[in-house]
Amino acid sequence: MEIERETNEGNSRRIQVRFITKLKSPYKVPTTAIAIPSDLSRLGLSSIVNKLLQAVDSELKTEPFDFLIDGELVRMSLEQFLLVKGISAEKILEIEYIRAVAPRKEEEPSPHDDWVSAVDGSSPRFILTGCYDSLGRIWKQAGWCTHILEGHSGAISSVRIINSEGAGSATVATASKDRTLRLWKFDAEDSTDHPARIRAFKILRGHNASVHSIAAKTSGDMICSGSWDCTINLWRTNDTDTNGEAVSIKKRKVNNKIEESQSEGEAVSTLVGHTQCVSSVVWPQHDTIYSASWDHSVRKWDVETGKDLSDIFCGKALNCIDIGGEGLALIAAGGSDPVLRIWDPRKPGTSAPVFQFSSHISWISACKWHNTSPLHLLSSSYDGKVMLWDLRTAWPVSIIDTHKDKVLCADWWKGDCVVSGGVDAQLRISSDISIQ
Repeated sequence: MEIERETNEGNSRRIQVRFITKLKSPYKVPTTAIAIPSDLSRLGLSSIVNKLLQAVDSELKTEPFDFLIDGELVRMSLEQFLLVKGISAEKILEIEYIRAVAPRKEEEPSPHDDWVSAVDGSSPRFILTGCYDSLGRIWKQAGWCTHILEGHSGAISSVRIINSEGAGSATVATASKDRTLRLWKFDAEDSTDHPARIRAFKILRGHNASVHSIAAKTSGDMICSGSWDCTINLWRTNDTDTNGEAVSIKKRKVNNKIEESQSEGEAVSTLVGHTQCVSSVVWPQHDTIYSASWDHSVRKWDVETGKDLSDIFCGKALNCIDIGGEGLALIAAGGSDPVLRIWDPRKPGTSAPVFQFSSHISWISACKWHNTSPLHLLSSSYDGKVMLWDLRTAWPVSIIDTHKDKVLCADWWKGDCVVSGGVDAQLRISSDISIQ
């Protein structure tokens, strides 16, 4: 079978290919070998697969696809790919197709009153944002804010969902330029049309400068914070002190009603070693914290002993870090240049990244691994873009450019959405992203 070209370009040689897929019906094409032009790239290949599918079901909507040859994504013409990889075109070439990793829908923006500096999409029930107006916000969906977290006296720089499992109460944390962290509880099932204003149940004091980043232990009983004072503090998240007794501030009387008391907490330990701002922290395992700093280093800490176990120096001030990949073994970080770097600490004796993605044109503000795929991660940048990456290619598999200015934060949500915020004071939700 031969596929005729629709373009007016010059003739190119034809190669025999067989399209294969792990997708279910109706996205399976016949496995018969066909002859196609060798100068086709991803878009041309996607057009052919769609025609083959629509020949079976004419009502099937056109779907963007990506293509793999020997496990590597094709990001050039077939002719070029075969030449670069030294693959013979004399035999039938098997090409696997997958649904393209790209948003198929952009939700309406969710406006804030100032820069959106932080976002956490780790709960499927809501999105948590932090803003330069000193308020945190809970969003059920695009445009629907259910709670406003008020109490900080400075811009919020980081937010983290600590616990949102099960029905009812959820616990979240915020960090601010006012040098404090605050812990909040609210009913995640609340679906009011008018956002409820709530105050923190616990205020954490101990940093001597702006708090820049928060991470939560997987059990939810502790969090850690990185600060401009060059330290990492560890805190308990319950509303009792080390002796199990509440440490109360005076109760407030509002509208003749006594509000629930707040408590204050002190750091249970401090990790010291960075020489500049600790810009990002992550707590992927019970006994291990990773941090990134403007001192150009990524550090791994033993929570029990407080010791710095290993350092990676990259020569650039770092803004963000995340741990992911196969076996939660890869370290992704970005900072004061356009390069997203990924290290594999299992390879001793070298500090060279195993991957470097260089498609941004300005500083990288955030990076985040997908929570179920070891191959996919995202990055956001001051260039106004969010890029989605697949380790099987050096080029971004999708570029989201819905923001009108610098993107300051980004995360995955529900596994198939990207949430992001920035200088344009908008929370954006890019949805219906297929991750395989």
